[in-house]
Amino acid sequence: MPHRTGTGTPRPIVAGVDGSATAVAAARWAADEARRGALPLRLVHAVSQPAMAHSAAALPAEFSAALETDGRRWLGEARAAVVDGRPDLAVELDLAAGAPVASLVEVSRSARLVVVGSAGLGGFPGILAGSTAVALATRGQCPVAVVRGDPGSPDGPVVVGVDDSVSSDLAIATAFEEAAARGADIVVVHAWLWFTSDSAYAHARRHLPALEELELSERASLAERLDRARENHPGVAVRTVLARDRAVRCLLEYSADAQLLVVGGQGRGGLSGMVLGPTSQALLYHATCPLLVVRPAVADSS
Repeated sequence: MPHRTGTGTPRPIVAGVDGSATAVAAARWAADEARRGALPLRLVHAVSQPAMAHSAAALPAEFSAALETDGRRWLGEARAAVVDGRPDLAVELDLAAGAPVASLVEVSRSARLVVVGSAGLGGFPGILAGSTAVALATRGQCPVAVVRGDPGSPDGPVVVGVDDSVSSDLAIATAFEEAAARGADIVVVHAWLWFTSDSAYAHARRHLPALEELELSERASLAERLDRARENHPGVAVRTVLARDRAVRCLLEYSADAQLLVVGGQGRGGLSGMVLGPTSQALLYHATCPLLVVRPAVADSS
């Protein structure tokens, strides 16, 4: 993620490490983001005691020591992977104590971006199982990226999902930053579904002129928002997609060959329920390229 000029020490890119192959892939992706933005990289592993450690029977000290030993080894392996080909990259190792999500949320307070793999073990078990990833994306104090084993197409566009929310404006701005830094094009996807059944659409056909006028209004509003973003990045080529379709299906289609998918963390309209609802769940599980979630309260914290 490109660094926005400011004062003080630059906020690092943070990557969660747990010894899994997906975490290493995410760390490599985070390293490229850090180098692209001239930012330091911080690798974090959380040493979390099993639930039984809080029972009456305390675990032996050797067990805790073994967990820390594994954590240090996984951090070292991740560091070796990310500095390979990036010898000038500044890398910090952090062995944190606590639950994975809580640890990442805490470090996100001073981070530019937190990056996690799509599935894990050890310090970040089941990062996409149940509510774990949703909790991180919701509670994190900076943008959150989820990276699957496939780092995305290096020659593909940056795809951004847009609705009429404030978080979408931030997603647009972030997407333009990313595209400019990567030398990539942008595909802006605005999908909405006015009717959830064919019968409802057929019933509304009598009002077709009004619907067409509404679509023209949507196009004009989106063009105005994109014009504002173009002012800061005039060299970025933009393709706009407006579709009467479900947001998830449309975003998955257009991001299949992308290098990054950007969405706002609190959506309305076509991206209703983003992060907390089924749209975000589907994108977290099924997006084949890295997914970047930005939220209004924290996106400008750099």
